[in-house]
Amino acid sequence: MKKKYQNLFFLFGAAVLAVMLTQLDYREVFAGLRSTGYWFFAVLALWALLYVFNTATWYIIIRSGSRGKDNINFFWLYKITVSGFALNYATPCGLMGGEPYRIMALKPKIGTERATSSVILYAMTHIFSHFIFWLLSIIIYLFTQPLNVFVGTLLAAAGAFCTLGVWFFLKGYRKGMAVRLMRFARHVPGLKRWARGFVEKHKEQLDSIDRQIAALHGQNPKTFVSAVLLELACRFCSAFEIMFVLFVLPGTSATFAQCVLILAFTSLFANLLFFLPLQLGGREGGFVMSAAGLSLTASAGIFVALIVRLRELIWTAIGLLLIKFERKADNGQ
Repeated sequence: MKKKYQNLFFLFGAAVLAVMLTQLDYREVFAGLRSTGYWFFAVLALWALLYVFNTATWYIIIRSGSRGKDNINFFWLYKITVSGFALNYATPCGLMGGEPYRIMALKPKIGTERATSSVILYAMTHIFSHFIFWLLSIIIYLFTQPLNVFVGTLLAAAGAFCTLGVWFFLKGYRKGMAVRLMRFARHVPGLKRWARGFVEKHKEQLDSIDRQIAALHGQNPKTFVSAVLLELACRFCSAFEIMFVLFVLPGTSATFAQCVLILAFTSLFANLLFFLPLQLGGREGGFVMSAAGLSLTASAGIFVALIVRLRELIWTAIGLLLIKFERKADNGQ
């Protein structure tokens, strides 16, 4: 990737991160860090491992499309993955930041079309695993928590929404997603004119990308299953973050299943507010409501939200620094 583009991504992300830092109450931050102690470092280390899961998913997708011919360095791809998620955290609508960066970073190695198809396929798999995770969490709730009419209605609505999402992505895997996304963009106010011109100008490339997505899914089912299972394992393992934080709160105990449910409800609520940078406010509200719904105190939900927000900010800063200090020697050469 050209240095000027690296600098643009870095400066944009750094500006948004600076704005996010101004929204923190630093007295609460320092109090939270004192209470968490060394467990906060465990949370940071956990996410270093979870990004390995994410990188491995993208890696096997790329390798499947190349049949093992591409020389992609896993450590370099790890850095691109962390930086991509950092831009997603800091960008409204998520995919407007991290995915273009990943495509531009990978393009010199495998070409524009394959880079685009692998990034789209990874993004699809990442989102698809969320829908599976939410559906499994509904089942966990039914077996572990008391049920009433109101909660049952919410679970039914969430289940219908997730089932629709699973159907949509399975169809996208079979037929591709690039053209569908651009057709959708043609109905979005502010994007109509741009999307119409883009589709007309790049119709052949979009069709080629969709063929590659469909081929990767259809020709190698093991890759698809492995990628989904890796991302799904990442979702469940990330629940340990909540468990680590709750360990330090006196009088608060939560099972792993409860931590999974807190994560599932919070991520579902926050993703419904995808247009907010860093999902500001949505994630905090989700933690408080999910904690209360599982008979935990609201203060526990607020505390977890604070520590998670700090972890996101630190890993966002790390990802942006990796953009800034990336060198040619790191590009898998």
